Amino acid sequence: MKVPVNWLKDYVDIDITPKELGDALTLSGSKVEEIIVTGDIVDKVVTGKILKIEAHPEAERLSICQVDIGEEEPIQIVTAAKNMKEGDVVPTALHCSTLADGTKIKKSKLRGAVSNGMFCSEEELGIAGDKPVHGLMILPEGTPIGKDIKKVIDLEKATIDFEITSNRPDCLSIVGIARETAATLGKKYRMPNFEYSSKCKDNIEDDIKVEIKDKLCRRYMAKGVKNIKIAPSPQWMQERLIEAGVRPINNIVDITNFVMIELGQPMHAFDRREISSNRIVVERAKEGEKFTTLDGVERILNSQVLNIKDGDRTIGLAGIMGGLNSEVKDDTTAIVFECANFDGTNIRISSKNLGLRTDASSKFEKDLDPNLVEIAMNRACHLVQELGAGEVMEGVIDIYPEKVEPHVLKVDSNWINKFLGTDMTKEDMKKYLDRLELKTDIEGDILVINVPTFRSDINIREDVAEEIARIYGYNNILSTIPSVETLRGGKSTKQVLDDKVLETLISSGLNQAITYSFVSPKVFDKVLIPKDSTLRKAVAIRNPLGEDYSIMRTISIPSMMEALARNYSRNNEIARLFEIGKVYIPTEDQNELPEERNIVTIGMYGNADYLDLKGVVENIIDVLGVKKIKFQRENENPSFHPGKTAALYIKKQYVGVVGEVHPDVAENYGIDERCYIAELNLDVLYKNAVMEKSYTPLPKFPAVTRDIAVLVDDSILVQEIEDIIKNQGGKILESVKLFDVYKGKQVPEGKKSVAYALAYRGENRTLTDNDVSKVHDKIIRALEQKLGAELR
Repeated sequence: MKVPVNWLKDYVDIDITPKELGDALTLSGSKVEEIIVTGDIVDKVVTGKILKIEAHPEAERLSICQVDIGEEEPIQIVTAAKNMKEGDVVPTALHCSTLADGTKIKKSKLRGAVSNGMFCSEEELGIAGDKPVHGLMILPEGTPIGKDIKKVIDLEKATIDFEITSNRPDCLSIVGIARETAATLGKKYRMPNFEYSSKCKDNIEDDIKVEIKDKLCRRYMAKGVKNIKIAPSPQWMQERLIEAGVRPINNIVDITNFVMIELGQPMHAFDRREISSNRIVVERAKEGEKFTTLDGVERILNSQVLNIKDGDRTIGLAGIMGGLNSEVKDDTTAIVFECANFDGTNIRISSKNLGLRTDASSKFEKDLDPNLVEIAMNRACHLVQELGAGEVMEGVIDIYPEKVEPHVLKVDSNWINKFLGTDMTKEDMKKYLDRLELKTDIEGDILVINVPTFRSDINIREDVAEEIARIYGYNNILSTIPSVETLRGGKSTKQVLDDKVLETLISSGLNQAITYSFVSPKVFDKVLIPKDSTLRKAVAIRNPLGEDYSIMRTISIPSMMEALARNYSRNNEIARLFEIGKVYIPTEDQNELPEERNIVTIGMYGNADYLDLKGVVENIIDVLGVKKIKFQRENENPSFHPGKTAALYIKKQYVGVVGEVHPDVAENYGIDERCYIAELNLDVLYKNAVMEKSYTPLPKFPAVTRDIAVLVDDSILVQEIEDIIKNQGGKILESVKLFDVYKGKQVPEGKKSVAYALAYRGENRTLTDNDVSKVHDKIIRALEQKLGAELR
């Protein structure tokens, strides 16, 4: 944001140079990007007195002037200007001089006559503004001769360019920076004049009705002005706007722009004639609706754009730009001032989708204080009266459904000193906070801070400590060793388990990926999550980087698919990735923090299948010592291929999902390969991890092995067969290994042959055939009864 120092001086007394001011504000936390001093470029331009004027013998439009510039001999200047006379003092650019726009002036000949420079107008000196220039700048009588023009007229004007962070919308104004300046320099600042009188006895409440149909509009205020006299703004207002980089247009439009820059609250003026329905309605646009904005461009709107309507006809895009159909014209005699507050996230998304980012939208998207609306409206009415631009009507329309109130914060002054490593008194802390308009009372050692609504960034005690520190001066805080209490020793249990999982995944041939925890709401559609799924109820970010980063993820699958898609787009034939991160599940109470779940996500494509992925998952399970894990067929997960996906459970507790990504999901990410993803809840795995390893001596007695091959329905899972074998095998069953699954000509349609190698061993003796047969036959009978299996 560009802040002209001269404008800043209207509200606070500044007795230091612009550079010193910039340095001081930087130390107090306001980041200065650049200090621009205009007039510095103007060089070797002096005041000259015209002694004699003669017609050019070879050109009727040119005159030859003899000019006194304070040296022994006068110099000769050839000019085409006609508004000067002998005895006038004018700015004179000498040989090798530089004008405001960077133009270099050198000695030359004009139709045979030598000119040692040129006379200057306001335009050449960069001070004309938008007013028309007719001829040279004639300086007042008695102006000293031969003086640098920068010493005679105020050419050196400084502008400080600030980078305003998204949490400080109160600084997006001249008054906001004036407040910071006053606090930094230990001075008082002055608010502008807001007083006005309603000379027109007509009441706007009898003239227009306003209806808000969407909560995206948090406050809407309207004020009427009649007997408008459209004219250029006064010179002082034009100069202020030009210094801030805004082109003056006319008194009414300039007032709205002036208030926006001065107070940080965008405003708009509608031509009253164009509100033919006598109703202003705030509601969303219709999908595909067309609307022509003030810049003359027809735009196609969607249902996310908030509109200002004259009944059913759109006359403005809320918080972005007004419409061409309701602009203030030269013959406008009555206007309606609009001053409102809109949802910042919606304004940001809408302006981005429309490709239309304006000064107004850039402010609204930072979430302005709704209480600023009334202040800005009063200021605009005062300026109308001051400029004689019209008569303010009585009454005001002010719809403010949920008023934002100041809040109180209590902080222990002793804690602040401990936190900052300082030794300030609580009285000094109060002084620093009061300078920032954080009115503070002292109750014992407790600071009771009354936080105004324009400081929405102050909510916790650390925020208060920061405010005190920056006004006290970071450079005044001595370096100290942080006073912390911590346990000495090794890593926590979670850190140890994280390391084990990380080492296991890397040793399994995977590479670690890191993705953002904030994603776009569109990812749910890309992974085919149903519209009514609870996964879509995500935590929204108040100040997102953009729509693509506007919510906290509730699943990690889209993030892994993005990573796989990025590798695929770069022609990587094989990808093996994993991420250890978090998902964020909102609670029923919106004031509580969301539940953060630790998740490991594994993704792969290229020369891979389901068993490769399952093997990596089993490696994690083995290294964590998790028992009683169960793979269960999963047909209901829309993101995965039905029939090629399994859900993991520990007893009845859900752990995660492992499987092949649904082909439609892969297509949504532009991947033509089969993709495989596993998403596991590490919190559940860690809870059931068994890290203490017990020693088992080598067996003393030999094992007895038996093979078993059974014919079962094709729909029966191998997991079901293994569960029955293990349950019936008792203590002597040492291991179960699947070695064959067969479907073919020797097997009936709809059936499959499954073969296992079973190992039996006794702890205290060698098992006999009779011992093994009893258990083996029991297993066969259970398979026949429970699964309808046939022994082959």
